[in-house]
Parts: sequence; C-alpha cells; structure tokens
Amino acid sequence: MSRTLIIAEHDGSNLNPSTAKCASCATAIGQPFDILVMGSSIADISKAATAIEGAEKVIAVDADHLSKPLAAEQAAEVSAMADGYSHILGPSTTYGRDLMPRVAALLGVNQVSDISAVEGSHHFKRPVYAGNAIVDVVAPQDVTLVATVRTASWQALGDTGSAIIEDQPAASSPGTHTRYVGLRVEGGERPDLQTASRVIAGGRALGSKENFEMIYALADLIGAGTGSTRAAVDADYCPNDMQVGQTGKIISPDLY
Repeated sequence: MSRTLIIAEHDGSNLNPSTAKCASCATAIGQPFDILVMGSSIADISKAATAIEGAEKVIAVDADHLSKPLAAEQAAEVSAMADGYSHILGPSTTYGRDLMPRVAALLGVNQVSDISAVEGSHHFKRPVYAGNAIVDVVAPQDVTLVATVRTASWQALGDTGSAIIEDQPAASSPGTHTRYVGLRVEGGERPDLQTASRVIAGGRALGSKENFEMIYALADLIGAGTGSTRAAVDADYCPNDMQVGQTGKIISPDLY
C-alpha cells in the first residue's frame, strides 16, 4: 500500500504548526500517513504529533546526533526510513528547504517544491515567478516522491487525532564532516514568522534601526511575529531572517 511519511519540524520543545499543514496536504493526496519525529528527549513532541488528525503512527527516533536541526545528519536518517513510503513530505520552511533537497539527493530523485494544491497522487500545482503563475507538476510514479509543502497554502489539521507512538533506534550514524556550533535567535520570543497568525512588518520609511524598535513594541502588544521588507534588511534596520516576500519568507497570517 502507498503511504506518506511527514517530517516533523520542531524547536526541541514545541511542534511547529507546519507539521499539521503538511498533514493537510497528505490528506489531500489520499493515502495513510505517518509522522517522523527526530531529535533528543522528544517524548513531549512525539505526543503532540499523535494528536494531528489522520496520522496513524508517530515514529520517534531519539538520538544525540539528531538533536540539532542539521540537514547533513537528519537527511541520512530520513532516507534510511524511506522504504515502505511512496511519498515523503516536509514543510517549505527554512528547515524543510534545507533538509528535503538532501533527502532527494540521497534517494537519487528530483524534488517537487512548494506544493500548493493536489490534483492527484503524483499531480500537483505550485507557484512560480513570485506567485504570478501556477504550474502543473506531474511526478513519476515509479520512484519515491520527495516534496516540500507550501505551508501558506494549507490549513493545519485539527488536534483530535490518536496516533500511536513507535520508538525506533536511529538507522543512521553520526556524521563527521559537519558539526553544530550554535543557534542565534533574532526577535526574542516572538512567534515564528512563517507560522504566526499575526505579523507586523516595517520597511525603508522607518529610517533607522532605532525607529524599527516601534515595530517590535507593537508586535509585542498584540503577540505578533515581526517582518520586514528587503530594503529594511539591506539598510541593516533588522536581521535578514525577518525578510518577507519573493526573496524572503512566504507567509500567510490572518493579520498583516
């Protein structure tokens, strides 16, 4: 039977909403799906994943070398888990865009990017030219389909599921050519820009890094994520991971 494997995104403490949006895409494909959670001390994250509607099984792989979101480490684990799955989906977020091409390369297949609509099990729509055109993509059915899901195009599934958790040992070994140095988080504890329901953004008109602080203050008042134009990033008013748009992050908040 054809099955779909969804790669869960998390920060080590919380499951990212992009996972439930990938589940929505998997449901549209019309196959049973499982969720793979990789990391270290992931019991709570795995439990949260079991609540995603439609998931049949959460595969929890707890290993020290998978504790950080290093694509060089995690791609090997995903490719080792590919047997038995016709589709492997990840979010089209910073994390997914780093991980999924490596998975596709290890499996020797082409990746389908930014699925925005499902027309069939191997027939999809995706945006091009900054969303000004939509193209049809028909993928071969005789190889594993590796794809990213355009999270701005899908609603997250609900949290009334009851999947089982299956603990598995890591099938991959620690890599020797890549090491984790550290993570620098910009913007403090504000919601993740790519999944925030509210986003406050600023641009060149603010005139300085000091004036951009008004954006942060307003965002904090209403619990919003913070974004910016490319001009504001280029002028060094704010960090580049806040950039929204064609050359930045694709978002779909309720309030912008």
